[in-house]
Formats: sequence, structure tokens, C-alpha cells
Amino acid sequence: MASSSSAVVSGRAAPLGRYPHFRRAGPFLFVSGTSSRRPDNTHAGVEILPDGVRLDIREQTRAVIQNIAGILQEAGASLSDLVEVSTFLVDMDDFAGYNEVYNEFFGYDGPARTTVAVRQLPHPHLLIEIKAVAYVPQA
Repeated sequence: MASSSSAVVSGRAAPLGRYPHFRRAGPFLFVSGTSSRRPDNTHAGVEILPDGVRLDIREQTRAVIQNIAGILQEAGASLSDLVEVSTFLVDMDDFAGYNEVYNEFFGYDGPARTTVAVRQLPHPHLLIEIKAVAYVPQA
């Protein structure tokens, strides 16, 4: 892959605008904000009930991290290459559930992390979005 390139990854949920899933700049891969959205535009962690909607922060967090892993894999990287993540939660009351799942994937040797609350995300069923930076020197 060239020292500067970007890609929309087939088999992943299409970006909602004109931006790539990831962009390489030298040894760094920048992964665009990623949600629990599936390729068919449904969302993991969303259950439509007769009287409303049930949203599950744990399931959404797991799906987001797995989506990022799939994007990184396409770029020749893995979660272990992440050096920084920024997480956007709609509600800080979801922090404990998010953190619980996050800890299944990363330890103290994982990426630096920032978590902030935001007013809303692009879909009302989304509780979380994560953007990430990986360090992957080219051979």
C-alpha cells in the first residue's frame, strides 16, 4: 500500500458520506468514526419491541470494536496496532457497560483512550461511535 492512501472496505457498512473507512498517512492508519452499523444498515445492539426499542451498550460496543478490527484487517493491521481511540457516548450512564466490554479487548498496554459524551450520533439507535489511530510501519 502506498505511503498515503485510503479505502472504503467492501463487506462493511458503507460510509454515510464521502469519506473512507480508513486513511493511511505514512506508518499511521486513521480509522473513521465507526458504529455498530452492519452492511445491511441494521445496528447491532438494537432490539425493536412492540412497545419501543431496547438498546444494549455492551452489544453495541462489542460490534464497534469488531467493526474496527475488520477495517484494520483489510488495511493489514489489527487491534494490537492501535495507539489511540476516541469514543463518543450519547449518555455517560453507559460508561460502565462500554468500559466492561472495552476491557475484554484491551489492557493497560492498549491504545491511549479518550471518552466524551455527545448530544447525538447520526442515528437515534446509536449509543456509541469510536474513531481510532493505528501505527503500522510499512515493510
